[in-house]
Amino acid sequence: MKAVALTRYLPIDDPEAFRDVDLPKPEPQGHDILVAVKAVSVNPVDTKVRAPKDKVEPTPRVLGWDASGVVAAVGPQVTLFRPGDAVFYAGDITRSGSNQEFQLVDERIVGRKPKTLTHAEAASLPLTAITAWEAFFHRLRIDRHGAHAGQSILIIGGAGGVGSIGIQLAKRAGLVVIATASRPETIAWVKDLGADHVVDHRRPMVDQVRGLGFSFVDHVAIFNDMRHWNDAVELIRPQGGIVTIDDTDKPMPMAGMKSKAASLHWEFMFARPMHRTPDMIEQHRLLDAVADEIDAGHLRATVTKILSPIDAANIREAHRLIESGRTIGKIVVEGF
Repeated sequence: MKAVALTRYLPIDDPEAFRDVDLPKPEPQGHDILVAVKAVSVNPVDTKVRAPKDKVEPTPRVLGWDASGVVAAVGPQVTLFRPGDAVFYAGDITRSGSNQEFQLVDERIVGRKPKTLTHAEAASLPLTAITAWEAFFHRLRIDRHGAHAGQSILIIGGAGGVGSIGIQLAKRAGLVVIATASRPETIAWVKDLGADHVVDHRRPMVDQVRGLGFSFVDHVAIFNDMRHWNDAVELIRPQGGIVTIDDTDKPMPMAGMKSKAASLHWEFMFARPMHRTPDMIEQHRLLDAVADEIDAGHLRATVTKILSPIDAANIREAHRLIESGRTIGKIVVEGF
């Protein structure tokens, strides 16, 4: 089968950063389904994993953690899907990724593809939808059915992949959404997704939020990086909660959190499959719920650019765009 892989971790402008290779087609065992991949999307995690380092893989490594496709075969313990089903999923960072014609993935972290979306549109959703859903509804314990309607949330990084679906989920739950964006096109994007207010993360954020009439906010989601940690701590209400998806490479003073009895939550959407937690099937359930919301017209896909076909050149281009730091929504690569 065709695949896009790496053996060395190189700068993305190096033509050897990714290579087109042929790999053996895998066979499903246990709870695995074998998916014929139709489209993939590229996320910042892909670029972080591929970042230059002194390491050489003994065999080609396939990256990619977002896909839409069709079930080609199933393992003997599979009960949720059968061959011919259209599915979408983010997968497991400890296993071979989605940048290949056929991929093995555990059925318990796979959802049915939304009927109203193309494979390219569907591939833009799983990783970001799981991340935002878990961040809001599993970590911050926001009620998605509206019990916390009227509460406020500050989404830092509103125009990125996670922020783009996060704005929609927060509005669907009835929250007042303050999103950050700094360019005219990103400001327009987050407003179109439903943000009630927009603040510029390149200017002092606390003054802007308080200028909108919010002394504090009920929830903060940090969906870009930890440069804004101090602002988040200042703005979170006493006994409120902050959720973040970023790495811990910047200082995170905790005194302000302690005096407010505020909570900090880490969201890492690979935690369930990586550690094979007893509630791993929650990702299957939430992806099916996302598909229902999409098909009912309550949520929309966030793809903004589609490249074709799935080959080394286009995967390199997608990584280059992500690393530019100026992307809006999601980048998808479609078709072998």
